[in-house]
Amino acid sequence: MAGRLEGKRIVITGAAQGIGLAMAETFLAEGAHVFLVDRDGDLLAAEVERLRAAGGKVGHTTADITDAKAIERAVAAAASEIGQLNALVNNAGVNVFFEPLKLSDADWQRCFDINLKGAWNCSKAVLPGMIAAGGGVILNIASTHAFTIVPHSFPYPVAKHALLGMTKALGLEYAGQGVRVNALAPGYVRTQKVVDYWNSFPDPVAAEAETMKLHPGGRIATPQEIAKAALFMISDECPFMNATCLTVDGGMSVLHHP
Repeated sequence: MAGRLEGKRIVITGAAQGIGLAMAETFLAEGAHVFLVDRDGDLLAAEVERLRAAGGKVGHTTADITDAKAIERAVAAAASEIGQLNALVNNAGVNVFFEPLKLSDADWQRCFDINLKGAWNCSKAVLPGMIAAGGGVILNIASTHAFTIVPHSFPYPVAKHALLGMTKALGLEYAGQGVRVNALAPGYVRTQKVVDYWNSFPDPVAAEAETMKLHPGGRIATPQEIAKAALFMISDECPFMNATCLTVDGGMSVLHHP
């Protein structure tokens, strides 16, 4: 299939690398016009230049999703540059993992500001335009942490559980205005952050092997595989999918470990 997103105008946050960048590449290949947002302006500009050189229809701006005013300006810039937005992908996020009693108030706040409030800032900015236009799609990139708990990873799963709740609440609230709100829950994905995690161990190869053992298929996802799932969810191929979550983790979250 080709042209599955022809005419779609999509904002992606956290788009300078990893899953966000893979989604940008995948969406462009299917005919979309994308507007990329990231707080790393230099990295974002370099990737946008590469995408444009390949013929991609790409706009971009540097913004921190925790700054509501900056996000309002970013969404306004996106609408001005590429037209009324059809979709938003709330991809930006950060891992904040602690044992609960070792967590500082500052790290608690950082976790929720980025992983929950940031997604709300972006959703709040795009919703009026989508409602006025008769519809749109918001896709929140959650995690298997949104419905499972890994010890010593507090408060990240709390924020992701809340993100899933917000997905359901907004999906029901605006269904009558033609806006679908869903979540996509990846498990482990071979991003640079995951590679850096393995490299933080004395034996990175052994650390990687331990991660692979958690998965029934013996491997983890690529960013492109997550991007393909996102493509389906924001396309017109699933018009009745709303207020729900699609898990893409190779079966990891349903495997009972002895």
